[in-house]
Amino acid sequence: AGIGTMTFYRPSDGIYAGLGHPISDFESGKILPISGGQIASAKITGIVKGESGTPGELVGTILNNTIGSLELNSNCGVYGKLIDRPDGEAVKVAMRQEIETGKAYIISTVDESGPQQFEIDILKIDMGGSAEGRNLILEVTDPKLLELTGGIVQGMSGSPILQNGKLIGAVTHVFVNNPTRGYGLFADTMLAQTEALAKRPAA
Repeated sequence: AGIGTMTFYRPSDGIYAGLGHPISDFESGKILPISGGQIASAKITGIVKGESGTPGELVGTILNNTIGSLELNSNCGVYGKLIDRPDGEAVKVAMRQEIETGKAYIISTVDESGPQQFEIDILKIDMGGSAEGRNLILEVTDPKLLELTGGIVQGMSGSPILQNGKLIGAVTHVFVNNPTRGYGLFADTMLAQTEALAKRPAA
């Protein structure tokens, strides 16, 4: 069905969160039940630029290297545990009350150069509906990303959103009629899901 983005992982136990929305059945729209699975790295090989009425897409190849388990497919993303934890700088997760409208950044991999930071604006914050993936309305303002993708495209779901040095959310959806705008899910919702997964008894 395509590729998606891992949002974050917990250094203490390697539990990760990704996508910010479920993997759903294409025809019914219902969340696909899973008994388990794996996640693997992907190589971005091209971009279909988003236009009004036509969502764009990151074109990629799934590499033959399992990097973790897939244990949960929920309405606020996919979750599991990494085999090897990638290097990276740890950041704190902001509570939703800390989020402000205005400048923020997303981190996305849109070509072979790896994860890059792009500027956005947070236009609206909705404190309700924490598991629906539409807590934030955001707009891409970064000229480079607009030139490359036209805004938000399929495959960017799960891209972390940072503001004031903290993780505030994940990109979840694009406005079909305006690809420069999209939705985001609160990071504290995803963090709560990782904590619930950590408490589940081992299979």
